[in-house]
Amino acid sequence: MKSVGMGLTALGIWLAAGLGAAWAQDVAPAAAEAAAEAPAVSPEMFTTNNLWMMVATFLVFIMHLGFATVESGLTRAKNTVNILFKNTLIPAIGLLTYALIGFGLMYQGDWAIPGWLRLGGGVGTDAAGLTSAYNAGYTYWTDFLFQGMFAATAATIVSGAVAERVKLGSFLIFSTIYVAIGYPIAGSWVWGGGWLADLNFHDFAGSTLVHSVGGWGALAGALLLGPRIGKYVNGGIRPIMGHNMPMVVTGVFLLWLGWFGFNGGSVLSADAGAVSFVLVTTSLAAAAGIVTSMLTSWGLQKKPDLTMVLNGCLAGLVGITADADCVSVPAAVFIGAIAGVLVVLAVMGLDKLKIDDPVGAISVHLACGIWGTLAVGLFSTVLGLMDILLAAQRNAPLVQTADLTGGLWAALTATDSCAFRNGPHRQLAGIHINLLADAALTAADDQHIGLGGVAQ
Repeated sequence: MKSVGMGLTALGIWLAAGLGAAWAQDVAPAAAEAAAEAPAVSPEMFTTNNLWMMVATFLVFIMHLGFATVESGLTRAKNTVNILFKNTLIPAIGLLTYALIGFGLMYQGDWAIPGWLRLGGGVGTDAAGLTSAYNAGYTYWTDFLFQGMFAATAATIVSGAVAERVKLGSFLIFSTIYVAIGYPIAGSWVWGGGWLADLNFHDFAGSTLVHSVGGWGALAGALLLGPRIGKYVNGGIRPIMGHNMPMVVTGVFLLWLGWFGFNGGSVLSADAGAVSFVLVTTSLAAAAGIVTSMLTSWGLQKKPDLTMVLNGCLAGLVGITADADCVSVPAAVFIGAIAGVLVVLAVMGLDKLKIDDPVGAISVHLACGIWGTLAVGLFSTVLGLMDILLAAQRNAPLVQTADLTGGLWAALTATDSCAFRNGPHRQLAGIHINLLADAALTAADDQHIGLGGVAQ
């Protein structure tokens, strides 16, 4: 644990020093120059656009509370403090690292490798960044804050899949690197004008760039950590029930509310027609996901399952996130309906493969994120059918992101025997924040850890 503590201390110093330099900047970013040709709008319209973007930012921020309550409710009470601690730190780490380096890597830095890698850091603008000269829909600062909220959600997705056995310090180090570097580079390939943007790849609000990228990270973490103690016993699957379903239901509805900002804000203006249409397709997809996940899970399990239905809601939302702006209303319902079926099949399939995901994050965000991405080519009323032929090529970045994430998890694991996974005593007793309890449990776990870092 000393190495993890030293790593966190080093990251804190790095952030403090880097942010001091970042906020000392007083130059207009490259993004502002590129957007200077945006069509002029009246001051009233610009204020309205910017106000809606700020409201959307607030709604995306609320999603972190939704993730925290869903993850806490679907896991055991003894781990609640640990889970809430993680979910409190993630948006803080996400915003700081995005200000330090992420925004530059994703949008405002210069291309070091054209189409693939930007280099830049810090945040700062001149007077033009506060007017429609930057963008007709928002100021520079609104742009940064809205995108920063998106960045933090990718690490939150990973948190649920590794819950109840990941070590806190190691997860925070992972989240810092992931949000600062991994997500912004992938995002720059599309939203930052990179090589996928050149192929007309369409991901309206992030089925791929947020949800699939986070889902690949979740899958890599779950594979490397292994299942929780007692999840798979004697070749069978033993359900580990959550402790607070009202908390889970509250969290899902908070996430649905937040998605109005997630997708509605991705219009990037207060255009009345576009925003209202996106909110309709988003809501209908969520509703369809709820109904089909209920029918699928009830049919396969011979009984109703609330957790499947709640994940069906999130599955429909993830599925429509790539294409909420470019599909018809019936297509939105169909996309959500298929997502609701997929999430149930994915949850059951992962269990058969003995991949332990306490909250269903991989099934919701990875499986349905991929489906939403492919659905653009199948149902878009704007893009051509040639997009279907490019679908396999366009999903290559997802595999690369998975490889990068898996390598990161493996590297951090190698820094200390069992650096990521809590041992059996801590898992059975509950993952405490209390240092005295941690010290006693660490001593007990050290006697049960083999050379490979796996509990014996």
